[in-house]
Amino acid sequence: MSSASVAMSALHRALDVPPEPGIALGNWRWTVRQRMADVRDVLIRESEHPDDAWLAARGTAALRERTALIARMGELGPQVLESPDVTEVRQALLRLLGDIDRHLQRLRDLAYDDVEMEFGGSE
Repeated sequence: MSSASVAMSALHRALDVPPEPGIALGNWRWTVRQRMADVRDVLIRESEHPDDAWLAARGTAALRERTALIARMGELGPQVLESPDVTEVRQALLRLLGDIDRHLQRLRDLAYDDVEMEFGGSE
């Protein structure tokens, strides 16, 4: 399992635990915030982009998308710790996880296309 998969799964599991009022809510907030930091670190470490010119545009688009995802995480971070509407924050984080998952799939597709071109494709 990749570090991205581990981080994403850990955050998803933390979000699956229903937040309850009192001390449990504070623990939930802190756990979710820590798991978000792990996912953010995975996104920041992502740096490989294909050198081929025909993939450069897709690589640049992936970089812009990554930047937007990191910005969304930055906006949600304080909300996790402070927002009175935990359900809304939880839903926003679940949507963000879905978007990150699609982003990571696009990166895998990009890497596959890069290797396929290097070895001559299916022709």
